[in-house]
Amino acid sequence: MLLVFAHCTLNILFLPMRFSVQATILCLFALLVFSCSGKSKGPKGYLTEAGEAYKKGNYALAKLKIDSIKLVFPKAFDEINAGFALMQEVRLAENRRNIVYCDSMLRESYEQLNRMLVKFDFVRDDRYQEFGEYYPKAYPHHSSLNRNGLRSGVRERGALFIESILSGSSVRHSRVRVTSGDGSFAETGVVTADGLNYRFNTSGQTYEIVRYIGNDENGIAQFIYTFQEQPLTVQFVGNRTVTADLSNAAKRGIGDSFELSTLLLNIEQLKLEKEKSEVLIRYLESRKNQ
Repeated sequence: MLLVFAHCTLNILFLPMRFSVQATILCLFALLVFSCSGKSKGPKGYLTEAGEAYKKGNYALAKLKIDSIKLVFPKAFDEINAGFALMQEVRLAENRRNIVYCDSMLRESYEQLNRMLVKFDFVRDDRYQEFGEYYPKAYPHHSSLNRNGLRSGVRERGALFIESILSGSSVRHSRVRVTSGDGSFAETGVVTADGLNYRFNTSGQTYEIVRYIGNDENGIAQFIYTFQEQPLTVQFVGNRTVTADLSNAAKRGIGDSFELSTLLLNIEQLKLEKEKSEVLIRYLESRKNQ
């Protein structure tokens, strides 16, 4: 029974996910229907229908028909073996189609990426960094120390980060909250790790810089991207709270970073899905040769 359900899983082209409850119920219902009405067709009928579905590119139906042979006719060994061989062909075709789709989406994504990268400066120190970072030109890093606010960047593989900049006030802040005019807000996690907090004095001026990435970023960039046309305020929360308006340039920079991060992460996911299909195809072909 576990084998039956395993082959009911659809080949997802983007993010891998498990069957939903509704899909599982539909699969069960279909198998029950086939169980009740299948004996009149015979195992050869199921095998024929599976082959027809395979030729039409309906791989999910083909796998369901093949699984049903074993369920309804557990002693039809010839048809079960033939169904197993057909299942390998179905899985090969399914993954070849997946590679074609991924290649098509990657071409479009790289074209979009080339257009998007003109909005960014790429920085990498070969002495210390294996991968570089993209900084939005709309709100350059080199000028962001001049005012309290937020700046952003994107790592080469797509991870987005937000940095809060607070000067002239020593509050030892470890998180920030961004609030829109209607009271909606988003808040980072609390960052206390060394290496993500920078506090220093230069020319008699005090600066605090905190970086939020991964779970610590907590969707604050998406919030700013969504409400970038509205006035936004940022609160630096530490020993006390300091509030500042988020500049239009900072909002544009963070919005650009959010779009770039989303695109780069999608590209990485497509590359992963293509690689998984290529590995599975090599495995299935080796089984055929044996």
